[in-house]
Amino acid sequence: MKIKILIPVYNDWKSVFKVLDEINNLDLNIKFKISVIIINDASNHDLPDLEKNLENIDSIKVINMNINQGHTRSIAVGLKYIFEKEDFDYAIPMDGDGEDRPEEIIQFVEKIKTDPDIPVVGERIKRSESNLFKFCYVVHKILTFIFTGKSIKFGHFSCIPKSIVKEMVNEKATWNCYSASLVKITKERNSIPSIRGKRYFDLSKMSFFNLIIHSFSIISVFKYNVLIRSILFLIIYFFLIYPKLSFVTLIPLFFVILFNVIVFKISSRENYNEYENSLKNISNIDNL
Repeated sequence: MKIKILIPVYNDWKSVFKVLDEINNLDLNIKFKISVIIINDASNHDLPDLEKNLENIDSIKVINMNINQGHTRSIAVGLKYIFEKEDFDYAIPMDGDGEDRPEEIIQFVEKIKTDPDIPVVGERIKRSESNLFKFCYVVHKILTFIFTGKSIKFGHFSCIPKSIVKEMVNEKATWNCYSASLVKITKERNSIPSIRGKRYFDLSKMSFFNLIIHSFSIISVFKYNVLIRSILFLIIYFFLIYPKLSFVTLIPLFFVILFNVIVFKISSRENYNEYENSLKNISNIDNL
């Protein structure tokens, strides 16, 4: 089976090369052929020479982008590229900084042996951030479930068969949020327990602001669920407070309306035309 590992990178070449080294050292069955596609998101640091001989990786390509578009869209480009240009059976998007642990790829492979047509996601069971960040992440998951009815406990780290890749590249939500798009198009998913590793080098780029944007991006994929649930809440809440109308009792109504405005605004990132033409942003491709 041919597996394509997609790794987006912006300048962090030292970490990516360490990830490649760990992928090369995996004890995988010879029936599985691993290739790596690195999506270089318009780094302003030149790609250094790869001095190691990674004999267990079938091929390594670097897709160099002209314009920086962010982590999620880099993965979306990678999916579209391999679907149109490469021969493969499965795709595994993952971070290139150590936070997605390469050793867990073996667990993905074990899962697809038994259920080859079902995507496998890495559900976080342990995180490496501060307690405050962990608390905010729990709040994010609760809000997502309340407003969308969806429980999403995974990020990009997953293993999806080619049939699912086909659906992902034809779904505009993939251009906005990978995990929410996968939930949207699939009814069944297997999972493995995934421990969020520590970055190999430097500090995490995930800030509280980025977490907020990430949370709204997930929720915006299900914007009509959000709208329906919000309308029901507004009707029930207004009925309950009607005898005691005041500025204070109306504050929750304003927040719910503002929440919906932000959700629909962020959902505008789901631009299928941009996604359809995203491969035009590729400047060149290097073979390592």
